[in-house]
Amino acid sequence: MNIDLKKAQVVYKKTIENAAQYAQVIASKIGCTFCPVDDIKNDSSLLIVIGGDGTLLKCARYASKYDMPVFGFNMGRLGFLSQADLNECDSVLAELNAGEFRIEERMMLSALDGSPALNDIVIKDIDCSTTSDLELFINGKQVCSYLADGLIISTPTGSTAYNLSAGGAVIAPEIECITIVPICAHTLSARPIVVSADDTVEIHSNLTSEFQVIADGKLVYVKKEKVIIKKHEKKAKLLLLNNKEFYDILRCKLHWGVAPGA
Repeated sequence: MNIDLKKAQVVYKKTIENAAQYAQVIASKIGCTFCPVDDIKNDSSLLIVIGGDGTLLKCARYASKYDMPVFGFNMGRLGFLSQADLNECDSVLAELNAGEFRIEERMMLSALDGSPALNDIVIKDIDCSTTSDLELFINGKQVCSYLADGLIISTPTGSTAYNLSAGGAVIAPEIECITIVPICAHTLSARPIVVSADDTVEIHSNLTSEFQVIADGKLVYVKKEKVIIKKHEKKAKLLLLNNKEFYDILRCKLHWGVAPGA
């Protein structure tokens, strides 16, 4: 597999110190253009993202409209989705030039207005001091009620994010499914549910107050009554290095299954 790196675009988050300088250096090594994330052109062969996971998520959602793959150099904290650190720049660019990578398509979710979410959609009461009273329907059939701080509806990509912190399972990214996880539920019988990616998830509010619909950590809109969530029609494309596998990243970045003192 080959990508014309001269037609790539290096994008950076302006609020991260030195991100612009690193973007310029990488772009000069490749011979391509660079710009802030808000000025992305839609005809690039590849987006090389300088920033954290939030920046990469934003770029991946945008790039999905034009079937552009994205690759991340991490300048954030964890950088789970970003494939490399900046000190690996020369070796990584050599791998990209040699075609030593793969492109994975990742499913996204969509709420009512069509805004895509690569990680998750979170439903919670607009008043954070109030417990949410939510009803879950799958394909129009009532499943259960949740008295909780909210619900996380996650993709497999997002299973290692908020979903995992709330007690959801880690899901291999090649599996297409939707997980529904209550946040701090008021009953021990409330457990995560995994459903088909082709199912329609419907959340009803049993309260008169409005609730927030948050996609990948960003408020999409405030809603009353109900919200419908489905698999998005487009997929995000992540460019991944051949020598970095999902389970390797789990062990290295999340210390998954590592014995104490190991």
